[in-house]
Amino acid sequence: NMNSAPVRGLAEVPTGQISMSNLQGKSNAQFIVATGGSISTQGDFKVHTFNSGGTFTVNNAGNPAGSSHVEYLVLAGGGSGGYNFGGGGGAGGQLSAFPSPPSSGGVPVTTTSYPISVGGGGAAQNSPGNKGNPGSNSVFSSVTANGGGGGGIGNPSPQIAGIPGGSGGGSGGQQNNINGAAGSGNSPPKSAPATPTQGNPGASRSFFPGSKPGGGGGGSGGPGVNPTPFGPRDSFASPGGPGRADSISGSSVTRGGGGGGSASPSNADLADGPAGSGGPGGGGAGGNAFGPGQAGTAGSPTLGGGGGGSHNAASGAGGSGTVIIRYKFQ
Repeated sequence: NMNSAPVRGLAEVPTGQISMSNLQGKSNAQFIVATGGSISTQGDFKVHTFNSGGTFTVNNAGNPAGSSHVEYLVLAGGGSGGYNFGGGGGAGGQLSAFPSPPSSGGVPVTTTSYPISVGGGGAAQNSPGNKGNPGSNSVFSSVTANGGGGGGIGNPSPQIAGIPGGSGGGSGGQQNNINGAAGSGNSPPKSAPATPTQGNPGASRSFFPGSKPGGGGGGSGGPGVNPTPFGPRDSFASPGGPGRADSISGSSVTRGGGGGGSASPSNADLADGPAGSGGPGGGGAGGNAFGPGQAGTAGSPTLGGGGGGSHNAASGAGGSGTVIIRYKFQ
């Protein structure tokens, strides 16, 4: 109806006859306007990054002709490694809706405030014979990514399996010829528009008797890597699983690497076997075992990496997560 108020407003002709020329070049597109977090601009898009808790406040919800949906990445905190032939911690769960159509991808927003929770990493384990601690969840709107599972331990017997989580913790080292079990990933099961699952399982330990390296923690992009022989008999390393890369923040970043499993002395030469490396995307490396031992390395903050497992020293803490929100603003 050419006489309707929305058309007159668009044409900027409050009374009298409206011609098509009055509407030429005009658009009824409205765009999301919001505040909260650290804000950057990428061409026609705004990106809000939350590395700690906060509020995403939508002041204008836009419309389909402009933008009415936001893309997101929600990454939880990683788990810490186990202490005593410890497995690596699992990475924090990672859920995303990127890339997606700017007007209809991701999740729709309304004019309201959305509380943001950013999960911290599991605390380092400083007591021998204790499994790793889980990471905390990250939350935006209806999307919750689950914290990574803690790494298992191989001593004292019976060993403790890796803990389930967004990505699962690696198994404890083999003890009394019993193979360690890894923690399951994607626990509880979740997916998002651009994410098949939020994470993957840790690595289990299943090699020669007497060798006790911990399994690597699972990553958001792949499972922990099964131990590989390095020494003449039974010296193994179990790296953490890889994270997953995306460019929602403007450049490609890999997040959610699993923690590496602890080393084990080789029965053949009574020297350290290699510890597991951290998974690409912020996973911490495992610690060595021979002599006084070496602490596991912490997962990287804001990347949700799992912490490295250890034997004779403290395990690595998990890395904190992040929440990133992106939308078209013009």
